[in-house]
Amino acid sequence: MARLTGKRVVITGAGVGIGRAAAELFAAEGASVAILEISAEQGAAALDAVQSAGGEGLFVETDVADPEAMQSAIDHAAATFGGLDVVYNNAGGATARDGSVTEVPLDEFWRTVGVDLFGTFLGCRFAVPHLKAAGGGAIVNTTSIRAMTGTLGADAYTSAKGGVLTLTKALALELAPDNIRVNAIAPGVVLSARVKGMLSEGDRILQKSVLGPSDPIDVAWLALYLASDESRRVTGAIMPVDSGASAN
Repeated sequence: MARLTGKRVVITGAGVGIGRAAAELFAAEGASVAILEISAEQGAAALDAVQSAGGEGLFVETDVADPEAMQSAIDHAAATFGGLDVVYNNAGGATARDGSVTEVPLDEFWRTVGVDLFGTFLGCRFAVPHLKAAGGGAIVNTTSIRAMTGTLGADAYTSAKGGVLTLTKALALELAPDNIRVNAIAPGVVLSARVKGMLSEGDRILQKSVLGPSDPIDVAWLALYLASDESRRVTGAIMPVDSGASAN
């Protein structure tokens, strides 16, 4: 039997990169997948890929930092699928404008916090009532190796992802009585198209990645485990997919 048969899933930022890989993988494993993506073009392409993988799919054009848009999108997904079992708060990322605390533009700080931390907060806020109605489920958040170790040059992103890490732990305790598991994945260097455009050979995290950089599917495999019933006794965990970078 497929590992997500009958599961009803929301994935944010599912148009490209890790989110796109997860959407296709989850669909192939039997899930119905709602793609929440700000880009109409990328979201439509991801929906085609989900349907080609044999899954029921839905695309909702969504800005994860917009509370009204997020509530509408998640409620629409739950209404379409007859409920929700999993939310994967994947949307996020830094830009080349990030930098040290004294240099990063303040609008870039708030943009990063809005997408990475507030977007995750909203995904949890609006999905939890549906997960409770389903009798439980799973929340998978995306933090970063930068929230687990001291890294240089991305203080806005580090701040936001640190918030995701602690939010995950708090919600794991808060929601355990409702049979809702809350875990986070902490990727290191993942060779999405966006990261390839920003990466330099001198990047310390790349140099510390002893098994080499990851591909989006490497992270999607862990998300699949955390979304499935195989992880039914796992909550409050922060799991790196960083090729050993956080170990040295």
